Amino acid sequence: MSHPTPALNGAESLVTTLAASGVGLCFANPGTSEMHFVAALDRIPGVRCVLGLFEGVVTGAADGYYRMAGTPAATLLHLGPGLGNGLANLHNARKARSGIVNIVGDHALDHVRFESPLKSEAEAIARSMSHWVRSSASAADVGADGASAVQATRDGAVGRIATLLLPADTAWGAGGQAAVARPPAAPAVLLDAVPAAARLLRQLGPKAVLLIGAGGSRSAAAQHHAAAIAAHTGCRVLAEFYNARMPGGRNMPGIQRLPYAVDAAAAKLAGAEALVLAGSTEPIGFFAYPGKPSQLKPAGAALLQLAEPQHDVPAALAALAAELGAPPVPVPQHSVPSAWPAGPLNAESVAAVVAAVLPENAVVVDEAVSSGRGFGASMVSAAPHDWLPTMGGAIGFGLPGGVGAALGAPGRPVLVLEGDGSAMYTVQALWTMARESLPVVVLIFANRAYRILQGELEGVGASISGDKATAMLSLGQPALDWVALARGHGVPAVQVDNTDALAEALRNRSEEHTSELQSPRCI
Repeated sequence: MSHPTPALNGAESLVTTLAASGVGLCFANPGTSEMHFVAALDRIPGVRCVLGLFEGVVTGAADGYYRMAGTPAATLLHLGPGLGNGLANLHNARKARSGIVNIVGDHALDHVRFESPLKSEAEAIARSMSHWVRSSASAADVGADGASAVQATRDGAVGRIATLLLPADTAWGAGGQAAVARPPAAPAVLLDAVPAAARLLRQLGPKAVLLIGAGGSRSAAAQHHAAAIAAHTGCRVLAEFYNARMPGGRNMPGIQRLPYAVDAAAAKLAGAEALVLAGSTEPIGFFAYPGKPSQLKPAGAALLQLAEPQHDVPAALAALAAELGAPPVPVPQHSVPSAWPAGPLNAESVAAVVAAVLPENAVVVDEAVSSGRGFGASMVSAAPHDWLPTMGGAIGFGLPGGVGAALGAPGRPVLVLEGDGSAMYTVQALWTMARESLPVVVLIFANRAYRILQGELEGVGASISGDKATAMLSLGQPALDWVALARGHGVPAVQVDNTDALAEALRNRSEEHTSELQSPRCI
């Protein structure tokens, strides 16, 4: 005997739609208008819910999740203010080209005409960081709207941010109808520019730069094709400074990233007469500085777009290597590091320790900011890993990014390199790590300062002459107690001040992970 399908309310139809469309995880910080969605998560199987204690944790975790899983998670946020609290990490996610489905509860349709205390321009807030925005008009529309939101999170090889506003009465109202999002289309393979790129690289050799961006840097095969192209033509190959995910370590070509600082980046590109962009965009300085260029390429250097970020960049690089007749090149044989300089900690010695003890197949989330810029040279000899830097420059990604990466790549150890100032923006993520028993190690660079801003002072030509300005860049008086902060969030912590102690702390955590003890730790 067949049984009639139970009637759904709007929230139930949305949860059913998300599960059927492959969105199996929801990072949530709900409020009153989302309670029917919360209740639906209990009744409808298929969507796991992870609580974040601040909306920036929720959106940052969704970014980290997409970078590792390659599929979108949902977020659940409360009205315009809740969405506003998550905007900084949505900015980073947009720059990382991560796919995210934001579900934002809104006031009931009949209530929104009143000037209630939490009334806001939620749609305007959403549009500032979303590629797609819609507000459901009735319970019957919610399922189809949810499916459209999932579909909107993909543009070929890259992700996009979709925000669905869910008025409370469309969530509790009857007549919900579940839907299923269409599977994402494969990224387009556009090879029109391959012959021109081949001619240019042959002609210019070392006066050309092959700049790898989205889709190219995250693919090991694409990196190997790029190395072969460089070896065959003599061109230089670089990766964008910010790449959402970049495999590295032994058995990889060790492609360098374009430096962050304007002077260093301009020096790296000096002499280039053309840049071939493989999933990348024209390199632009992070900020304007007096007397320094915004465009980092040499004046007059040409730009040739081999592939846009949304295209199949690995296929374009493979075609370019074939057009050139560039054979594969042996991977440089880096010796496995077994030692590090003894003594106090600095950026270089920490990098040496991390490279020596990093476990196989780890995911490194990098928001070490100024302390992390020197890691590249050491990490080429580390165990194979994925490197996830913060994207977009809005600080506060590292800790929630570690949460998302651990959930997006189950079983892989995660190391978060985190500045102490940046960590304070989303410190609540430590609690989520503890609650979910995630295999995340957090290494805090406790330099007691906004160190990057001390460098930026020089860059913009400003100077400090008194205590008032100095205090704006200091995190002392009182100094942050990271051992206490971590333990207060349920995460064991230890403080170290020399390389041997750091190696011991990291190795102990690695041994725990291989023993299947899944728990976070802060160092």
